[in-house]
Order: sequence, then structure tokens, then C-alpha cells
Amino acid sequence: MVWIPLLLVACAVTAVACARLCRAAITAGGHGGGAAGDAELTLDEAAFLAGGPGRVTELTLVSMHRARRLLLAHTGWATVVDGSGHGDELERAVLGAIGPGGQAPVPRLRPMVAAAACVRRIEEGLVERGLAVPAPGRREVAAGTRAVRGAFLLALALGAVSVPLAPDAERARVVAGFVLPLTASGLCLLLGRAADSYPRSPWASHAGQRLLAGLSAEDPLTALATRGPVVLEPELRAALGRPPERTEGTGPEPARCTGRAVVGQPRGPAVSGRSG
Repeated sequence: MVWIPLLLVACAVTAVACARLCRAAITAGGHGGGAAGDAELTLDEAAFLAGGPGRVTELTLVSMHRARRLLLAHTGWATVVDGSGHGDELERAVLGAIGPGGQAPVPRLRPMVAAAACVRRIEEGLVERGLAVPAPGRREVAAGTRAVRGAFLLALALGAVSVPLAPDAERARVVAGFVLPLTASGLCLLLGRAADSYPRSPWASHAGQRLLAGLSAEDPLTALATRGPVVLEPELRAALGRPPERTEGTGPEPARCTGRAVVGQPRGPAVSGRSG
């Protein structure tokens, strides 16, 4: 009967992990009616809610490329075409990250612009309005997900150890017993993965997710903000590349939200229910 204590351990660990993830998800989601009076989002805000700082960076780069102020090459390099005039803070952050040379690889620009102060202000404004999940809430959800994944692997390992140790007559009972923690943790992981799919986002609260779901993707920039680079033509997808993995404490210096300006108007609002 050695398998019984192992089963109890697997069930206890699974119950604690699943409860932690559910509590973190409920807390991060916020209260449902927090944004009843908010009728619209700017494109930058929609991009942050859908994909975080990285999506805001991608939207800014593509917007500048389409306005012919920046050239995004399929080789993954960004080149300043027009650095004169006045642009919004995000565009100035891009130019500041590129530097005086006028050319830089997109993988180097991405984390620098994503960490800029103007992007943090977008996040702070959305959190204040109840539309975005605060950073501690996102970290708790991520930690809960890791805990459930660990509980699943633990139950699987303990079950694999218990079956050979049990008498032949009890092996069916052992398998049936370990099905419970495996099913519970597996369902939690599946539900978490489904919740992160479009139009759901770990960056948006329930109120923010409702606003995202109401946006029309007819406009190309709105589609990029809400759905990501998958909507872009292959050349631009190649230019943006995949975001580099960041190493704790060794990331590049954030871009400053001041510096050279560019010509053009700031990106306009993406109104709920119609294109931005």
C-alpha cells in the first residue's frame, strides 16, 4: 500500500497548485464592471492590452514604416528615412533607440522601446482605469501556471513509480487514483492556455478583454494591435522577427522617451466596435 501516501501527496500538491492558479486568475481579472464608461481605446492601448510592451513596439515600428519614416528590411534591420519634424513619444523612443547612426537591428530595438518610460505610462494608465492587469498579478498567474505544471509532472512521476510497486490486483486502482490529480492539473493548464488565446490576453483584465473583443480588425493597424504580426505580409513579419529572450539583469538599457522627433500625427483611437 505504498502507493496510497504517494497518491495523497500528488493530490495535495495538485489541489494547492490549482487553487493558487484559480485565485491568481480571479484576482488578476479584476471586477467585471470596471470600464463601463470607457467607450474606446487608442491603438497603443489596444496593442498593450493584447500583447503587452512588445506589441506596442511592433505597432510603432510598422506604423512608422507605413508612413515612410522608417524602413524595415526583411533582413531584420530598421533604417531611419525621415527623422525630422515632430512625432509622438513612442516614435521618438524608437529613434532614440536607433541612435545617431540611423540604423539598428530590430531585435536590439524591441526590448529597448518596450522598456521605455512612455510605454510604462500606457500601462499605468490602463491599470488605473481597470483595463490592464498589474505586473504583480501577471507574475502571480505565471507562478500559478508553473506550479500547476509542476504538480502535473509530479503526479505523473509518482504514478509511474507507484504502478510497478503495487500488487497486480491493485494496479488498476492505482491508475484510477492517479487519474484524478492528473486530470485536475491537466484541465487547469488547458483552460489557462485557452484563456490566453485571441482575443484573451494575460495583459488585459476582464473589462479590457471585453473592449478588445469589440474592436473591428478591418483596419490593418488595428488588426496588428489586436492580433499581432500574424496579420502582416511575410516581408514585415521577417523584418520584425521573433522577440529575443531576455536574461535576468542583463537586458539592454531602456530607450528614452525624448530625443529626435519624426514627422506625422500620433496613432488615433481604435473605437470599440469599429476600426481604429
